[in-house]
Amino acid sequence: MIEIVLFVVLGIYVVFILQLIFGFDKVKSFVRTDEKPVTTFSIIVPFRNEEKNLPKLLKSISKLNYPKDLFEIILVDDFSTDASEKVFTTWRFQNGLIQTTLLENLRLSNSPKKDAITRAIPILKHEWVVTTDADCIVNKNWLLTLDNYIQKNNTEMVVGAVVYKTKNNWFHQFQQLDLLSLQGTTIGSFGIGKPFMCNGANFAYTKKLFNEIKGFSENNKMASGDDVFLLQKALKNHSDKVHYIKNTDTIVKTKPENDLYKLFMQRVRWASKTTGYSGYYSKSLAVVVLAMNALLVASFALRVSGFLKWETLLIVFSIKYFVDYLLLLKSNQYLRKSKFILPIASSLVYPIFCSLVGIYSLFGSFTWKGRSFKK
Repeated sequence: MIEIVLFVVLGIYVVFILQLIFGFDKVKSFVRTDEKPVTTFSIIVPFRNEEKNLPKLLKSISKLNYPKDLFEIILVDDFSTDASEKVFTTWRFQNGLIQTTLLENLRLSNSPKKDAITRAIPILKHEWVVTTDADCIVNKNWLLTLDNYIQKNNTEMVVGAVVYKTKNNWFHQFQQLDLLSLQGTTIGSFGIGKPFMCNGANFAYTKKLFNEIKGFSENNKMASGDDVFLLQKALKNHSDKVHYIKNTDTIVKTKPENDLYKLFMQRVRWASKTTGYSGYYSKSLAVVVLAMNALLVASFALRVSGFLKWETLLIVFSIKYFVDYLLLLKSNQYLRKSKFILPIASSLVYPIFCSLVGIYSLFGSFTWKGRSFKK
């Protein structure tokens, strides 16, 4: 009976992952051409205590290969207690040609990031909203490529990729593999016409669309989800206007965590959004992924206890590992273009980590930027 359940869940899991692998290739790479830039952008950056990270983001923005009169940057300070504001003020003085605004956040809901974006929207000078995070670095052709895509496609929401800028250690590489799987899932789901994920560190949409779908209303009780819930609302009535841009110049780099507890809390925050998913496909995938990883952990315990054969455990792990590897390989080829070795150690640890995060996120609270948030 145990073997039957294990192989049934494995079979369903493999079908889901193979669908995503197939969908990944269906999202065609976008090739930028030489059209004159015309799109105007308002870059919104919510932040809290980012004194160390802001200089790198602002430096990358100052190097953008885009007309300075066609974009502005709006930073929304969520009650920082460090020198973040001073960092921004100094940078603004040195980059006077870039339109800049600094706002203080207005807390109206349980989500600081949603409040920050909602705070900025009414004062935007431009039609296109682009959100990113204070611990990110953007490519110099980020806006140029996005503008080119917008000119060539009838879209009002564009989802882009995010990857970690890692050091050469196992902990960072483990996080990179986890993020690669999420990015692969994002691209694959777009390819099969069932998108449900995106990342607020690289997300663009029109102010018109934001207002039409009433922004974050109806889901502002959840602390996380300033990205996926907005995406899902847009998909309900404007699915043809929601696109994924597959071009390496639009990839945004962010920082991995250096602390296990912070990583766990971050992943719990991300996982907490799954209970709010609106589509059958997204909910089913989340359940199957959690069930597969939890069963794999349970299977090891059963093997140690003598209730399961080593051969069965090895077969299940090998099949799961193989399909996971195929999706990770595609993600790595697009996002990093670097050598990709067999992540055996991470694959052994990941089911335990994923199970703990998934189960805890259903019941527990999490901390974020020095604050505690309940489910």
